[in-house]
Amino acid sequence: MIEELSSEVTPRRLVLQLVAMAAASSILPRSSGAQEAVGEPSKSPALSDGISTFEGVWQTVRDRFYDPHLNGLDWPAVRERHRATVVEATSNERLAEVINDMLSELHASHTHYYTVDEPEYYQLAGIFAGGLRRRGLDRAFPGGRISYPGIGILSRPGVSGSSVITGVIEGTPAEKAGLLAGDEIVSADGAPFEPVRAFRDKVGKQVLLTLRRGGTAQQLLVTPVEIEPNRMFLEGMRASARVLQASGRSIGYVHVWSYAGYAYQEALERLLSEGILRDVDALIWDLRDGWGGAVPEYLDLFNPRAPTMLVTDRSGAHEFKNVKWRKPVAMLVNGGTRSGKEVLAYGFKKYRLGEVIGTRTEGAVLAATAFLIGRGLLLLAVEDVQVDGDRLEGIGVAPTIEVQSTSGGGDDPQLNRAIALLSA
Repeated sequence: MIEELSSEVTPRRLVLQLVAMAAASSILPRSSGAQEAVGEPSKSPALSDGISTFEGVWQTVRDRFYDPHLNGLDWPAVRERHRATVVEATSNERLAEVINDMLSELHASHTHYYTVDEPEYYQLAGIFAGGLRRRGLDRAFPGGRISYPGIGILSRPGVSGSSVITGVIEGTPAEKAGLLAGDEIVSADGAPFEPVRAFRDKVGKQVLLTLRRGGTAQQLLVTPVEIEPNRMFLEGMRASARVLQASGRSIGYVHVWSYAGYAYQEALERLLSEGILRDVDALIWDLRDGWGGAVPEYLDLFNPRAPTMLVTDRSGAHEFKNVKWRKPVAMLVNGGTRSGKEVLAYGFKKYRLGEVIGTRTEGAVLAATAFLIGRGLLLLAVEDVQVDGDRLEGIGVAPTIEVQSTSGGGDDPQLNRAIALLSA
């Protein structure tokens, strides 16, 4: 299982953990919409609960948002305008919509309210567990296990209630079933598709997905599992590592889906020093989609002017220290590359460590933390970030070689361009 993210980290490192802070903050008191145990999602939240949740989010933003002037907003007026809509919310989904409409007025990344029917709720709870555990996480996840029923995809809302797959994590049921990025899932067992709810009470059972791929309707069977998100991202990264052959050269590939913790960088170093990527001629470092969390020091991996040590103990067990990669490398980025990953892309490009291939990154570079409020999770930007004096928020990082992605079907022109570049 992934190493627990420590909440005892210096502020400088917190800036780039995940969404830049891996230490979660204190939970609001129950009278202000404190967290409650997560059971089955309620279809009709009590009016008082909905208002309490809304007020809890509003107060947290007032007290913790990185800009004390709230980007020039009259925050009490914003509350009154949206509070009138809260009393009409008849479901948790509608309550979240109202809350997110309010949050959108801040025009800030890392500022969103997620419900228990969204994979991000569980993924962020796992990322910030180190801090949240001491402040009531067990009430939301009795026993301490953070998991949800799923198949291992990243997705975004499509048209008419569908979901478009933006990423398929290696080694998951989705990959085994043959799902591809770009597929548009329409239904699950004949019901409208929802990323979490579609698989509740169906773990270990086959589910029939109806999807559109390249304009053609298809059906695939998939068997959902109980996903522990930190484990999924770490094992998915390891499973993504492979060696590609092109023009007589061996090119290593690895996809870092999340960088929220040193365990991911350590796994990458092991792959390069003693794993499947050890003897390749070049490397493709894929930072597209997923979560951020990287710190600038990770770029030291590509610093050729420092030694790598091999330490061996009395029993013969050995470990590489200060691993360095001294061969050609290319980075893949897209609009889903965010947060700490964008800082890596910035440094990789500025200091000419290799080509950055793909499309402009998201421009989501604020420091954030998480709060469990009501039946959801608030991700909130709590610090501004500059990188070498530049502010990347709302701007992102442009690639050195721009390559657009396709709409799906398994083709990956960004990866293909990187292979062609490194094999030339």
